[in-house]
Amino acid sequence: MSIVVTGATGALGRLVVADLLTRVPADRIAAVARDAAKASDLAAQGVEVRVADYDDPASLARAFREGDRVLLISGNEIGRRIDQHTAVIKAAVGAGVAQLAYTGILGGPEADFELAAEHRATEQAILDSGLPYTFLRNGWYHENYTRDLASHLERGILVGSAGEGRVASAARADYAAAAAVVLTGEGHLNRAYELSGDAAWTLAEYAAELSAQAGREVAYAELPAEEHQAVLVGAGLPEGFAAVFVDVDAAIRRGRLGSTGGDLSRLIGRPTTPMAEAIAGALAAA
Repeated sequence: MSIVVTGATGALGRLVVADLLTRVPADRIAAVARDAAKASDLAAQGVEVRVADYDDPASLARAFREGDRVLLISGNEIGRRIDQHTAVIKAAVGAGVAQLAYTGILGGPEADFELAAEHRATEQAILDSGLPYTFLRNGWYHENYTRDLASHLERGILVGSAGEGRVASAARADYAAAAAVVLTGEGHLNRAYELSGDAAWTLAEYAAELSAQAGREVAYAELPAEEHQAVLVGAGLPEGFAAVFVDVDAAIRRGRLGSTGGDLSRLIGRPTTPMAEAIAGALAAA
């Protein structure tokens, strides 16, 4: 039996593998990647590399073994993920895996925004498959905002349409630690965890914290949804993706990404990383 991480060379996958290496021997971990070369550093640490692609069902059939504990990290191609995830689920069923953990989105079936639709469909497909499952319903990542920190500082402005809605985000490493816990521990089968940060903040509060730490004013500009989308398109984002991000802000405004239920900190056994700490780290890296 191996602990198998799909998407293992992605940003979240690498953090999950790194956390697993602190918990179990490397020869118990298998990393699924499309390109073996990109996983060569993992292989050098003793991790088994299994080459497979979400778009290649035959390769997925070779990626899993009976009794494996598998983490399905959701794909990043919006609009194609249901087919991709379904292929993984079918391969997991065929192999007879012992656990299929899935990184969905906060709220699960109650998440009523566009970005959540493929996650809802994937969860239902997993339920229909009869596989033992664990749903890791990840909230927003700090990195969704700090990755654009340099741009916010350069322009002195952060635009959005989330109003006074709050975001209970956490660090990507926090979510990775939760995945490692459920893959290596007991008592997590057929359970759903609503994962979010311990504290929720508004976009205006984020801009104020960034300003204070950087010593440079960054203002939050609240825009009507239509204007927000126009700004994103003008910055080079495709129309469809811009619409998705504006819809997320609307969900934030409705409180869909602001819950602080505590599942994440309980799973990882420590407080979640504060946004202020994430900003400090991003500033240091910049």
